[in-house]
Order: sequence, then structure tokens, then C-alpha cells
Amino acid sequence: MILIETTPNNAGVTIQGDYWDFDQLYNAIHETVGDDGEYEAYSATRLRVLALCYDLRHARMGDREFTFVSNGLTDETRLWRGIVAPDMNLYLSILVLWPELLFYALALNDFAELRAAKLSRDSYNPFENGNVIWDASLAQVRMFQAAVWSCIEQTVPPTVLGRIRNLMLHSRTSYANYATQYLDVLNIRFLKLNSEKRVKNISIMAKRLVEMDDEYWGYWNGINRAARAYGCAPEDIRLQIEYPEEIDW
Repeated sequence: MILIETTPNNAGVTIQGDYWDFDQLYNAIHETVGDDGEYEAYSATRLRVLALCYDLRHARMGDREFTFVSNGLTDETRLWRGIVAPDMNLYLSILVLWPELLFYALALNDFAELRAAKLSRDSYNPFENGNVIWDASLAQVRMFQAAVWSCIEQTVPPTVLGRIRNLMLHSRTSYANYATQYLDVLNIRFLKLNSEKRVKNISIMAKRLVEMDDEYWGYWNGINRAARAYGCAPEDIRLQIEYPEEIDW
């Protein structure tokens, strides 16, 4: 089971799970976002979401943090069953910044719709199609999104929950041809805040990702002009901004 909790200073979250939890989520995301070039308009968004898979894969390889979580096994159960077993399970752990996490949850809605359309062959109401209802990859993605929402509920004040829910669930924002560099702008801006202000700005980050205001379109236009000038894909353009060397998680 994937567990998501905000970090001590609210810079982001820890995503925790055992080896097989991470393995299932890794494979589910890969299946959902499709192959390279399959959804051409989503190439930049796909690469950004696959950054999560990069961390999941390295966690499985032992190159990330880990923690121990109670497995519920008691001395009485061990005695009754006549077994010798630990009472803690090893959970892998990765860190993700809050704006990045919100983007993953939002962008995966687009990819879920694309996969549902593919599996149902563009049938009417694809999510009610028999090939989609029991699709394991989509189920895993929805469980991840549910874990994200559970973490939001436990982190932000109740007064803003409804606003965030409306932004994330009822918006028809498309992340096709999205300028993912803008996410770096939001990440760095978020990191400059103190712990208390970070919590208050989670809803603002969601708003920036969903509503795509004039600031976003300014970056989008500049990035696409640069891509045309250099003859490259927009996702290959890098902004002249830098992340801090150390993050106060």
C-alpha cells in the first residue's frame, strides 16, 4: 500500500511503500502514459511524470531512503502460529516536492483518459467499458491519486479543501503541449517559503497548475519561441533558474 505524508517542513512529501508497491506503481504509470511518441502532444508531460518512475526505480535498486513500518504481527500471533518473524516491514521511501506531486496527480487524469479511450477503442463513456473497469494499471494510478488526496486532506486547513477538490477534480485543463518548465518555476518559488507559508500555498500551487494564467502563457510563449529558434523540441529548452543545493524538507 502506497503511503504519502508531508515532510517535516512541508517542502514536499514522502512516498512510501514496500518493494512490490513501488514495482506495481512503476509499471502502472509506464503503462498509463504510453510508449514514447504514442501521445505526441503529451511528450513533455509524459517525460515529467516519468521522473516519478525514475525515483521509484532507483528506490527499488536501494538508491533512496527506507523506513520500517509495523506489519501488525503480534507476539500472540507468532506463538499461536509457531513462527519466528519480524514485527516490522521494510518500506522504500522517495521525496517529491509539493508542486511536483500536484502536477503528477493532475496530469495522470489526462493519461488515464487516453488509456481508457485506447482500451475501449473510443467507445462512448470509455471508463464504463469492460476493458477499462478492471484494468490493473488504471486502478493503480487511481490508488496513487487517492493517496495524494489523502495527504492533502491531512495537510491543508479544512477551509481550503473544497477549493482544492474543485480545482483538481472538476477542471477540464489539458496538459497537452504543456510547458513543464513552469513547474520548475513553481517548485523554486515554493521552496523559498517558510514551513507555515508552504502549507498555505499548496492551494495556490494547485490553482497555478490548473488555471494557467498570464504568467504561465508568458513562459509558454517564450519557451516555444526559443524552441523554434534553436530547432528543438520545447521540452529541451532549459530556463536559467536553479534549485537550491540543499532542500529544507
